[in-house]
Amino acid sequence: MLIALGEDPDREGLLKTPERVERAMRYLTKGYAEDPRVIIGDAMFTEDYSEMIIVRDIDFFSLCEHHMLPFHGRANVAYIPDGKIVGISKIARMVEIYARRLQVQERMTAQIASTLFEVLEAYGVGVVVQAEHLCMRMRGVERPNSTVVTSDLLGVFQKRDTRQEFMNLIQTPGR
Repeated sequence: MLIALGEDPDREGLLKTPERVERAMRYLTKGYAEDPRVIIGDAMFTEDYSEMIIVRDIDFFSLCEHHMLPFHGRANVAYIPDGKIVGISKIARMVEIYARRLQVQERMTAQIASTLFEVLEAYGVGVVVQAEHLCMRMRGVERPNSTVVTSDLLGVFQKRDTRQEFMNLIQTPGR
C-alpha cells in the first residue's frame, strides 16, 4: 500500500508502519474473537424486577465495512427483564464486541438488540445508535455535520407507549 501511494517503505518514519497497521487492525477488529452471548451469560442474575433498565450513552468506535474508515457514536440499550437481569457493564461490553468488527451501523444495532433479547429472554429490548461516519465526512459527499440514527425495537418495545417511554428517557439530558 505504501508503494502504491508513491511512498518509500524504507524511509525511517515508515519502517515500522506495516507492523503498526497490523497491530491496529487486530485491535480494531478484536470483536471477532469474542462471543457476546458468553459475556452476557456469565453475568445473568435472577431478580424480581420488571421495569425498564437503560444503559445510555455507551461510546463506541467501529470500522465501516465498505471503506474501512471509522464511525463512532453512542448506543442506548434498554430491556424489560422477565426474571433475569444482566450486569450493566456487560451491556457496554456487548456493544464493544459488535463495534470491534467490520460493520454497518444497521447490522450492529440489530445484533445488539437480538442478542440481548435472545439471551435474557426479556419482555422487550430497545436499541438506538447515533453515529458519525468518517466515510461521509472526509470523502465522498463530505458532509461533516451528518449523523446516522438507527433503532431496533423488539418485544414490548414495539408497543407505542413502551417505545415512547424509552425514547423520552434517552433524550433526557445526561451529559
